[in-house]
Amino acid sequence: MKAFVLEYGELKVKEMDEPAAGVHEVVVGIRTAGLNRRDLYIPNRRGNDEEALILGSDGAGVVESVGEGVTRFQIGDEVIINPALRWYDNSDAPPVEFDILGMPDHGTFAEKIAISEEQLERKPQNLSWEEAGVFSLAALTGYRALFTKGQIKRGETVFIPGAGSGVATYLISFAKDVGARVIVSSRSEDKRNKARELGADRAIDTNSSWEEELASETIDIVIDSVGAATFNRSLEVLKKGGRIVIFGATTDDNVDFNLRNFFYGQYQLIGSTMGCRQELQAALDHIVNFDMHPVVDHIFPLEDAQSAFDYLKEGKQFGKVALSI
Repeated sequence: MKAFVLEYGELKVKEMDEPAAGVHEVVVGIRTAGLNRRDLYIPNRRGNDEEALILGSDGAGVVESVGEGVTRFQIGDEVIINPALRWYDNSDAPPVEFDILGMPDHGTFAEKIAISEEQLERKPQNLSWEEAGVFSLAALTGYRALFTKGQIKRGETVFIPGAGSGVATYLISFAKDVGARVIVSSRSEDKRNKARELGADRAIDTNSSWEEELASETIDIVIDSVGAATFNRSLEVLKKGGRIVIFGATTDDNVDFNLRNFFYGQYQLIGSTMGCRQELQAALDHIVNFDMHPVVDHIFPLEDAQSAFDYLKEGKQFGKVALSI
């Protein structure tokens, strides 16, 4: 089968052996897979002396075969892959056995994958294959950050720095669905316009003075994944006693901030990572109940996966980037 792999430090499409379903496993024929920024970082993390690893965390497809003991699915079922491995029930933090699909296990950028039946959910009928294939990682991350950790409430205002990321597009829709006010930032006028079209109440220029732009707003919660470049700026516009939820750091992991200002402001700093199966199921229920649709920016064929990587690396997308398989 064809797959997009990292082999001895090189990214390429190559032929790989077809997987077989083990005990409690199914083989899924992948229709669409979704890229995430995590995929861009794996080559540097893995090194140059390893055999071929199929990349990819997100995907959706059809069950082609089932292994011994499988009870949840049968051949022909349309499914979405849950990339949060072995995290089933909601907890304050992931269990020690938690990992993310796509390293060290083979991922979704291939024609087929063998995976535990516990890592699959049924594909909602209101989603196209492209929408279903880009759903799990970003939507699950956004759902946990906004609802489980952020505890967003109707009528509150949430500020999301960086409007164009896949998670940000889910955050905008999730928050608007439950009656929150949404403000985003972006350097791109095009992305600001698209964020408004998606439902954002305001979209400000990242390079503007946030304190001046948002002086008339009461920011109850900030959901941030940018890191050092925006952390202190976010605190400056957050109301006293407000919550800031961090689920990523695309700029720099290390942040300096004034502790005295922080504790006098009674701010709440909350970390969030991916999410569990219960939260993914809740996110799937949400999109069905609200007829919500993921934002798919661009679709590349599997054979042109390198171009998809390059496109994502440029950061020009609004929403998700997909591979058609």
